[in-house]
Amino acid sequence: MKKLLVSLLIIPLFLFSQTEKKSFDFKAEFKKFTKFSTFYGGVNGGTSLSDDNVYSITTGTLDQGIIETPFDYSIIFGVRKIARFGYLPKEAFKKGNENSFSDAATMGKVTGFEFLFEAEYKRQQGLTFFDQHHFLRYVADKWMAKFEYLKDGFADIEYVEASQRYRHKINRKLSFTVGTAQRISEPYGFNPLDDWILENGNLHYTYLALQEGYEIDPFNETYTDPNGNIVANSNEVWEEVIIPQMLDEYVIKEKDKLPNVWNHSLIVGFDYYSYKKDYWLHAWGNVLPLHWLDDNEYSYNTFNGGNWIDYSGGIIFGYWFNKNLGIFIEGKYNKYWNREWHNFSFGVNYKIF
Repeated sequence: MKKLLVSLLIIPLFLFSQTEKKSFDFKAEFKKFTKFSTFYGGVNGGTSLSDDNVYSITTGTLDQGIIETPFDYSIIFGVRKIARFGYLPKEAFKKGNENSFSDAATMGKVTGFEFLFEAEYKRQQGLTFFDQHHFLRYVADKWMAKFEYLKDGFADIEYVEASQRYRHKINRKLSFTVGTAQRISEPYGFNPLDDWILENGNLHYTYLALQEGYEIDPFNETYTDPNGNIVANSNEVWEEVIIPQMLDEYVIKEKDKLPNVWNHSLIVGFDYYSYKKDYWLHAWGNVLPLHWLDDNEYSYNTFNGGNWIDYSGGIIFGYWFNKNLGIFIEGKYNKYWNREWHNFSFGVNYKIF
């Protein structure tokens, strides 16, 4: 993150230094860079999953318990400078929890700098995450560049991506881009449990648990964790509760030991934007069909068996048939390293006057 923040600070300063002015006025340039930007913060919350009754029988006695899921909430802070597309509504306040599908578009509405820096600490369905989405984008008539960092805990995806592209404008609505992209991520595709798979396909989880410090007393039927605490008194609890927890902790620990992996890729994309009051269409897409990887044994092609195709895209469509009836379709889809995350929304509106 330190390297990311330093890069994000250096890039605009470097570009500002290319001005024809003999003297560099940092205050004036910074004011120009942040003009029309919005700083925002918000706390949002709501009910999560309802409580769930669970039942068990111990020595013939019925026991009843309740699994409680605490309420969902999010604490979000950010700053953004992204020109509003015509189809987006004007907001009295920026709350941070809006579905801004257009933030994922390849191009902005205007040329020049646009940026987003957003961090969110949230609890969702009883799980806590610290999500981040930052990008710095510069669009010109003939080229564009973008630097992005994304961390989505619920989708279990995190990466840094930089791309530099040539832009060919077909007309005012449609443009194509081609260039290179560089990505840094954890070694997706690596599975630490592969070393513990037996010839018959089963997982040798007992030996793995013993290696991780768990102990089993078959005579008293007790199972203890590495700290000596009794965590199970039956084989059923051991296999259905403790073993899954142990495997999850082992996978996380082994992945954290590995360095991040570089991906260098060819990237091809398009962006289309047309807007009228009663009709609008905004669509974009990007494909990464070829990849140049270093000799790292944990590169994705090692586990994937060769080359692969990553892609992303989105669409925002709205149409009013008349002053009463209208339809809308919005969504975005991403697939990187065979990991998918997406959002969508569609529906019908009918206004009664």
